[in-house]
Formats: sequence, structure tokens, C-alpha cells
Amino acid sequence: RDPRLHVAAVLLSVQVLGQVGLGFHVTVFQILAAILTCAVMEVAITYRHSGALVWPASAMLTGNGVALILRAVGQPANDPWGTQFLALFAGVAAFGLATKYLIKVGGTHLFNPSNVALVVAFLLLGAEQVQPLDFWWGPLDGWLILAYAIILVGGILITRRLRLLTMAVAFWVTLAAGLGILAASGHCMTADWAFGPVCGVDFWRVIVTSPEVLIFLFFMITDPKTIPGGHVARILFAVGVGALASLLIAPQTNEWWTKVMLLSSLVLVCVARPLFDRLLPRPGTEEDQPVPFIVGTPAPGRSGPDLRRAGVSLGIAALLVASVGAGIVVAGAPARVEAPATGILLDDAIEIDPDSIPAVTIDPEVTGWNVDRVRADAQGLAGTLARLLRVEDQALLAGDPSLLAAVDHGDRFDELAARLDEARATGRTTVVDYAPDTLFLTQKLLGRQSGMGMAFEATGTQTLSTYDAGGTLLDRQESPYGLTFVMRQVFGDDRWFIVGVLPNE
Repeated sequence: RDPRLHVAAVLLSVQVLGQVGLGFHVTVFQILAAILTCAVMEVAITYRHSGALVWPASAMLTGNGVALILRAVGQPANDPWGTQFLALFAGVAAFGLATKYLIKVGGTHLFNPSNVALVVAFLLLGAEQVQPLDFWWGPLDGWLILAYAIILVGGILITRRLRLLTMAVAFWVTLAAGLGILAASGHCMTADWAFGPVCGVDFWRVIVTSPEVLIFLFFMITDPKTIPGGHVARILFAVGVGALASLLIAPQTNEWWTKVMLLSSLVLVCVARPLFDRLLPRPGTEEDQPVPFIVGTPAPGRSGPDLRRAGVSLGIAALLVASVGAGIVVAGAPARVEAPATGILLDDAIEIDPDSIPAVTIDPEVTGWNVDRVRADAQGLAGTLARLLRVEDQALLAGDPSLLAAVDHGDRFDELAARLDEARATGRTTVVDYAPDTLFLTQKLLGRQSGMGMAFEATGTQTLSTYDAGGTLLDRQESPYGLTFVMRQVFGDDRWFIVGVLPNE
């Protein structure tokens, strides 16, 4: 009958699915390190205070919650029995459990232990060392459908039994509305699982239907120990988390910060929990007092509702909703990026001989949000790469950085902008013509783009031509090459950009 055991059953089932079918980048020993660390700490602390040995159900949930969301950067894929980063998982879990005993208000802990531990870990360690679990878990296959079923059925049954289902729904509706406003304004984010920015309706859909968000609302926000006692207070608490999450997500341009801000919204609203309990206490407590701003509260001496007060309450509510909506739109300005106007139509302006492009072979391990479209147009994407490289040469010969902005982004743009500066300083410009013999299409994470790129591993012959400032050819050399050209859709339309060129591994 202990609901904590039901929550544990759901989370452990998701962990098992993650290992068997969903490809979670977390190992069995990392999960055990987090859970056992919390269990041992809880047993020791409880025994010291009470002299009794108690099953550490809550502590094990804390450890499981940490292990479910936390990911270590550099963790090898397909290594379920790896022992890397055990200290990281144990340390974050231990910190979370410690907050349960060290940060208390009204006799109970203020924060959800796993939630606050994850937020602190992400903010202190940064994206170079740790990652939250992805919003998108993969294509909707049998494994993912089973995960959704377990989370939804388990979450609904548990929150309904605890009379917290309305609270969970209130958060989801608020978050969906806030992110809907954000998506309608043209918001985009980059993500490791997408080959281009996730924008508009796709942005909204992937977050509000994310299994991670469902776990957050069913098993973190609705933690009975860290929410207000009153029913109305709980609803407003959940609405506050959803509204604040939307505001915090609005200025973020990549998935890492979007996920961290979602988790941070609960930490920040938990700080205000004593205020919710004070203003909207649980009915029947000594602190229970009429709340004048609740619509329909009878005024002294009247049997019916005070219509004037009700009108004021509705007006205030409407003003708050409008203010939050406007705040989301304004805060989201940094994530609404438009492609520069260049006037270059790559498909029309530059002709590439189709016979000069070898047949593309595709890595069977290529996966991602929009991978089907990329696979179907692999040969066309190779032609686009040839056109982009041709424009790079034109930009270098013309000394025109605006041409580079039409075809390059991130690390590649920085690299060629530096070559333009060098050409101005020396009076010599070197361009490269690539004649590929083989093209292997795979995927790669690269640099500050914060997302997955389509990568052509190419081999062939390159011709380096050096010109003086007047355009006279000074030297020409041929040599074999083996390079990986990484491409992304940077601005959310159908245009591709080169974001990096690396030696083949």
C-alpha cells in the first residue's frame, strides 16, 4: 500500500526499458551507485536518530531519480556494465539526500531531493561534464510505446490515489499554454538528436509530450513532502511551476539549458512553498482563514458572492495571464533567429556535374529526429555540400565575409573568417577544390553548434590553388585527402550549412 513502492516500480521499469530497448547512456552500476548511496545514508541517519532499522524507500527514490535524469558526458554508448563516473552519480545522489535533512521548513524538507541535486550538479559542472536526459527518446516504436504506457498509467494511478492528479494536469496545461505562446512566436532550439533546429510546432510537441516531462510532473512536482498542504495552494503551486518554466525556457537556444531551466523552475517555486501554505492553508487547520481574492468568496454580511470583488479578481487574473504571456514573448527574443539575407540560390547559381559525386553509402547507425528525410536525400545532400564548398572558394577569392555567412556557421565560419584575415594581411589566397572518390554519410557532434550534424567522411584528391591579390595564379598542387565535412540546418529552414571540417578518424 506504500505509494513510494509504486513510484519505485514505475521508475525501475523505465530504467529497465532504457537498458533493454531505449538505449539510455547510463550503466547498471551508475544506477546502483546512486540508489545504494542514498539507501546506506538513509539507514545510517535513521538508525542514529531512532535506533531502528527502516527500509529506505524514499532515499532509494531519490537515488533512482538522479540516475534516471543524470548523464555523464563521455559515457560510451552500448556499455550497460561500465563502471565509469560512479563517483559522480554517488556524489550527486548523496547531495540530494543531504538536502532532505539540512534544508527544512515547518518540519519537512523544502526541496525535492533529486530535483535540487540535479539542478545544482548541472549548474556547477556545466554542459562539458554532465547532461540531462533528452526530451526526445527516439522514434515511436514498441519500446517507446511501452515506456509511455508505464509512465502514464503508473503516474495517473499514483497521483489519483494521492489526490494530486489535478495538480499534475494543472502544471501540464500551464506549460503547454506557455510553450504554445513561445512556439507561435517562432522559437527554436538546437538539440543533439536533431540535424537542424527544432522550431515552432515541433518544439512545442517534443517538449509537452516528452517522457521526461511526464516523469517530472508525475514524480517530482507532486512529491507530497515538498508541496503545499491546501488543495487550492497545490493547484496554484503547479501553475506557478509551469508559468515560471515557460519564462525560463523562453530565452534558451539549446536543449541543455531548456532542460535545466525546466528542472530549475521547481526549485525556485519550492522556495516560495511556505508562502503558499501561509496564504492558502489546508482547510481545517488553525491557520485557515478566508482568502479575499478567491472568486466567489462571500463578503461579510452577504449570503451570495461579492460580484465587485469577483470582478476585481478576474481582472487581476487576466492581467497576470497577459503579463506572463507578454513576458514569454519578450524573453524568447534571443531564440528567434532569422537566416541572413544573402541573395544566393545555391541550387540555381552553381552547377555541379552529377557524375563528379560518387554514390553515397549510409552508416546504418545514423538516427535522429529528422533522419528519414536526410536518408532519402543523401545523394542530393552530397550535391549541396559540393555547392557550399564552391561558394567558400568564391568568398575567399572575393574577400567577402557575407558569402561565408551564406554557407558556413559556427566553427567552420570562424575558421574561414580567419583565413580571410590572413589573405588580407599576406596578399595571398589559397582555395581548395575537392574531387571525392568515396562518400560515407554518418553523424557527428561538433563544437559550439550544440547539435547533431550530418557528416560526410570523404576521400579523394584535393587541388590547392594559390592566387595573389590581383587574382594571378601563383601555385597549384594536388594531393590525396581524407576529411569529414559536417553539415547542419542552422536556421530552421531547408538550407544546409557547413559547420566543421575535420580529418577522418
